[in-house]
Amino acid sequence: MADLLDNKNTGDYGDDAIVTLSPREHIRLRPGMYVGVVGDGSQPDEALYVLIKEVVDNSIDEFIMGAGRRIDITIEDKVVSVRDYGRGIPLKSLSAAVGQMNTGGKYGGTAFKKTVGLNGVGVKAVNMLSSSFTARSVRDGEARTVVFAQGLEVSDTWESGVEEKNGTYISYRVDEEVFGPYDYNMEYVEQKIRNYSYLNLGLTLTLNGRSFVSKNGLLDLVNDTVTEEPLYAPIHLTGEDIEVVITHGSGYGESYDSFVNGQHTTQGGTHQTALRAAVAKTLKEFYRKDYDPSDVRTSIIAAISIKVDDPLFENQMKTKFGSKEVSPGVSVNNFVADFLGKHLDDYLHKHPETAQILQKKIVENEKERKAISGIQKKARETAKKVSLNNKKLRDCKIHRTDRSELAEQSMIFITEGNSASGSITKSRDPRTQAVFSLRGKPLNCFGLTKKVVYENEEFNLLQAALNIEEDMDNLRYEKVVIATDADVDGMHIRLLITTFFLQFFPEVIRRGHLYILQTPLFRVRNKRETHYCYSEEERQRALRRCGASAEITRFKGLGEISPDEFREFIGEGMRLDKVRITKDDPIHDLLEFYMGKNTFERQGFIIDNLRIEEDLVEQDLRIS
Repeated sequence: MADLLDNKNTGDYGDDAIVTLSPREHIRLRPGMYVGVVGDGSQPDEALYVLIKEVVDNSIDEFIMGAGRRIDITIEDKVVSVRDYGRGIPLKSLSAAVGQMNTGGKYGGTAFKKTVGLNGVGVKAVNMLSSSFTARSVRDGEARTVVFAQGLEVSDTWESGVEEKNGTYISYRVDEEVFGPYDYNMEYVEQKIRNYSYLNLGLTLTLNGRSFVSKNGLLDLVNDTVTEEPLYAPIHLTGEDIEVVITHGSGYGESYDSFVNGQHTTQGGTHQTALRAAVAKTLKEFYRKDYDPSDVRTSIIAAISIKVDDPLFENQMKTKFGSKEVSPGVSVNNFVADFLGKHLDDYLHKHPETAQILQKKIVENEKERKAISGIQKKARETAKKVSLNNKKLRDCKIHRTDRSELAEQSMIFITEGNSASGSITKSRDPRTQAVFSLRGKPLNCFGLTKKVVYENEEFNLLQAALNIEEDMDNLRYEKVVIATDADVDGMHIRLLITTFFLQFFPEVIRRGHLYILQTPLFRVRNKRETHYCYSEEERQRALRRCGASAEITRFKGLGEISPDEFREFIGEGMRLDKVRITKDDPIHDLLEFYMGKNTFERQGFIIDNLRIEEDLVEQDLRIS
């Protein structure tokens, strides 16, 4: 009987169940494997922006090879166009170069060196994920234009005697059949274009007519993105195939931007690890003091860019660099260490005022660390004991640091209260989703020293769960998600947790790991259909669809949502807002206003904006 039931449940499994997909069909069916998270454009790391990068990367590679000093990019009515003035794709190979997988000029030879595009996948994925795609190449008065629809060629035109400059033109519109409704956030696009300019001196990029050009490389990047006044003028060091910028701020944590062949390695890699080790070693030798590396690096703000012939990345999105060598026989560690050992040491000898400020900062870090060393030891012991039977943490099986295809999907939900954490725990995917439960509202830690992290049980256990006390590279989860109720108390808890990270572990935010979970405010349903609505606009649309018989529920707490319903909100359709820091965000001023002791000023702000809350209350009464 059991065998019969097993056969019935598993369905028919014969030769007909074995399917072979073409590369085009596989990309359209599983786009996430090639271009990352398929979203609506609301987050900067979504596939929409990866597709832009894949096209622009090819034009950047032309510039790296000394061909073309300008790239024009336009985005209009969801159509993205990129025109470079490089050598142009060889005409006979144009169709295959943009439409046939594993075809390209970067598998060896001398046509391309120190480039990013290696696998012959990027622009082909763009083609196959676009409802319309046009590639045009111009070479010495000859031109060829190939047009595709959903990756299938529909026309091929050759021309002679054209007067256009050499180069390649790519234009595409992302297919809504694969992506659904979407829109471009131009702020995200602009940041990517800025990064290209920082890394390619002499290159002019235009985005919808606006020019981006850098005169000082990574120094411009650090000056443009640092969120606080540095303690000393950034140290800018350049050499063959390497560029480094170093300064220190006044907060906690470490902040890095790292690049390989122009690719922004947001998850770091061997070059970033080498930089961290080399800075500590060089400064210890310069001052002739055996400083603890953590004291040297606390509050560091740095950027590194290196160029290698055959870079190895750990995923198709190329966000983590994995090569051990920069060239045969030369390790990444030695390359970076030798460069800093000479040039950083020389700089400090020539700028004794900077050396003095830097040493003072290291000594201050050392004093604070030693002052709380006893508390740290006791806190670690407490965290270790609690972890054996930790009711606050429901861990997952796969973590960010594991060698697993699912490692990048690992996340931890930080929530408050038994009912909320219970709903998430019952709904989650235990393979990749962990839950950490707070007990009530956490402490407002603005203006406090790191000592409080070890004295406060909630913060100590949260730090231990994330595994970020000693090194951000050990962070156990790719996404740290704040999940609170959609009410005033929930917003307050969200601010308190965000303050904790901004105050003590800002690199969690800088590296793009902190998110806010959006949960629906309303459920609108009738006998035929159910809609979950995250805004008043969505509620109105759902009401129009469901008609007069619609039943409306206003969710005011996560604990009110059943586990079966909650499963939909933390699954494939999960809505996450990334917490971001930019130079335009006056972090200290914001925290001081919203989380400081200026009670009178804040009361005035609340009174001036009270009408918004009153409108929400009136709206809830009407729904009830």
